[in-house]
Parts: sequence; structure tokens; C-alpha cells
Amino acid sequence: MSMSEEEIEKWTVESRNKELPSFMSASSFEVLDPHDPVISRLATQLFKKTNDYLQGEITSGQEHYTLLEDLNRLTITKYADLRNLVSNLNKSLVEYNDFYIQQIKPLLQQIDFIDSQVTKFEAFAYRLDSYTKQLKARFKELDDN
Repeated sequence: MSMSEEEIEKWTVESRNKELPSFMSASSFEVLDPHDPVISRLATQLFKKTNDYLQGEITSGQEHYTLLEDLNRLTITKYADLRNLVSNLNKSLVEYNDFYIQQIKPLLQQIDFIDSQVTKFEAFAYRLDSYTKQLKARFKELDDN
């Protein structure tokens, strides 16, 4: 009772032809069926334009992918440049810190020490000036008497 593939195909085609009415203007793309040239031309145009659209979509997808690749390459290059810049800045910072600790900091400490000594000498000078004025006033007082 099993049917061969040939019989199944024949039965399917026959039942399809019985169910659907056949019109002379109906388009069919089977080789032996008659078809309307206008519909055939329109269908060909439809397929061609659909193909063009899909090709455009694929091309734009490829262009987006290419653009992303270019952006990734540029980003990698930029980050490599930035990494080199940061590395150089870090080396310079370490050198400047060492220079500060070894040479500038002792000089600044000497300046601070000198400033504190000058401030003390200034305070002594003011006190000495005040004492001198007091002595001068006493001598003047003694001379007047």
C-alpha cells in the first residue's frame, strides 16, 4: 500500500490542478504551463529588485563590519599610544620625585630653617630696639636732671 515518490508527486500535481482553476493569465513558473508575459516580467522585476535590496543589505552589513574593524584598529592604536604616554609620564614622575627628595627638599628645609632664624633675629631686633629706646629715654631723663 505504500506509494512510490513518483506516484505521490503525480497525485499531488493532479490534486493541485483539480483544486485550483487554471486561467490563461495566471502566472506559473513551471516550464510546460502557459503564463502571462506581463506577470512574468513583473515577477522577474520583483525578484531582481528583491535581490538588489538583499544585496544592498548584505553590503551595508559588510560595510558596518568593516567600519567596526577600522574603529577597533584605531582604538587599539590609540590605547597603545596612551599606554606609552602614561608609561613615559610615570617614568618622568618617578625621576622628578627622586630629584625633589634628593636635591630640592634639603634646600627647602634649609630655606625654612633660615626663615625661622630670620624671624627669631627680627624678634630679637625689635626687643633690642625697644630696650635701646628705653635706655635712651632714661639717659635723657638723667641728663635733664
